[in-house]
Amino acid sequence: MAQKRKPNISARPVISEAKKVEPVVIPKSVPTKSAVRTKQAEVKGIGFLFDRRNYLLILIGLAFIVIGFFVMSGGGSDDPKVFNTDIFNTQRLTVAPILILLGYAIEVVAIMLKPKQKAEA
Repeated sequence: MAQKRKPNISARPVISEAKKVEPVVIPKSVPTKSAVRTKQAEVKGIGFLFDRRNYLLILIGLAFIVIGFFVMSGGGSDDPKVFNTDIFNTQRLTVAPILILLGYAIEVVAIMLKPKQKAEA
């Protein structure tokens, strides 16, 4: 027969009540003149993320994509029992995907193009 284990009962430490401590208040520091100047300079620098040239390229890219999808559409038949070979023409298989990919490439260039820095007077 196996021996029974005795439970390990030890005296638990007495938890004393925590002392209440007042929170420490750190006073705000007064900004120096140089800090005020840098904040004003940062506020002046806030503007549009892209330049006019970037937005124009984005619109041109979107136009290429829309035209590509428009060129790709169509080619169906009114009668489902009749097969229409217009879906296999060069316009839908080659030209339209090239237009769409060109539009996406223009979009990437428009986003990655760095806006011109304005000369500060």
